[in-house]
Amino acid sequence: MSLKRYKREASALAAYLILLLGMAVIAPAFFNPGNLRDLAMNNAAVLLVAIGMTLVILTGEIDISVGSQFAVCTVVAGWFAKAGVPIMIVPLLVIVTGSLLGAVGGGLVGRLRMPSIVVTLALMVAWRDGLRWITEGAWVQNLPPDFQWFGFGQAAGQVVIIAVTLIVLLAAAWALQNLNAGRAVYAVGSDAEAARLAGMEKRNVVFAVFTFMGALVGLAAALNAARFSIVPSNAGMGLELKAIAAVVVGGTAITGGRGSLIGTVIGVALLGTIGTALTFAGINPFWEKSIQGAIILVALMSEVVIRVMRVPLALQEQ
Repeated sequence: MSLKRYKREASALAAYLILLLGMAVIAPAFFNPGNLRDLAMNNAAVLLVAIGMTLVILTGEIDISVGSQFAVCTVVAGWFAKAGVPIMIVPLLVIVTGSLLGAVGGGLVGRLRMPSIVVTLALMVAWRDGLRWITEGAWVQNLPPDFQWFGFGQAAGQVVIIAVTLIVLLAAAWALQNLNAGRAVYAVGSDAEAARLAGMEKRNVVFAVFTFMGALVGLAAALNAARFSIVPSNAGMGLELKAIAAVVVGGTAITGGRGSLIGTVIGVALLGTIGTALTFAGINPFWEKSIQGAIILVALMSEVVIRVMRVPLALQEQ
């Protein structure tokens, strides 16, 4: 396998390794097993959403409604549990709910060919404000005892959440590389017309990807909600930015067609570690957003540089 294929991911990995090396020197306590476990738990939901976001961006589209979808799915999880639905069935129903929310965006973008940025901006507001109107801002409380950690207890529940996240990641990575559906995602993002001539309709691929995105949001919401004894109605604030940033920092081209889930994992790890690293280093954590923004800008600038350098190389080959 050529290392050149992963040069974008290598840059993010180098930055992450430098961060870890710095923490090893400045604050070795950062690598305390408890802290590493907390980092994994706090970023599991972000990673699941970022997996779906990677597929969406690979098709040349974007979905900024995932944070609002996450809030709806989180509250729905609490409602189902409070209604007496068996706790093992609740995640499945929440995944279905997320799929339906994603399908709405997928239908408008894929079938009706409306701009994804406009559609998902409207849905972001609609889902969030609609939920606020229905719940009146109230959190879901008095949940059954087996809701938290799915009744397994904290230690086993954490293992379940991390294991499910890893299984989804490995399955999605394998599918992207080995299934026709995965290759279609790359194809429509690289050249929609060429993909159409090859029998891959972009509208169908986009609809499927948005629906799958919604399913992953539902799964992430169900797993995250189970960590607590009450369910907030304002969950997922800023989640869309975290997911998109992780995908871009991980090397996926914002214009579509190029990228990998390996890079997304690195992006989630890098951006998700900065805040905790600042705290351990004794630096004001309010710098976190500024540093994340700088990293995102560097990632976008490197994409531009790579694109510019590719033009003279292509001319030389001719």
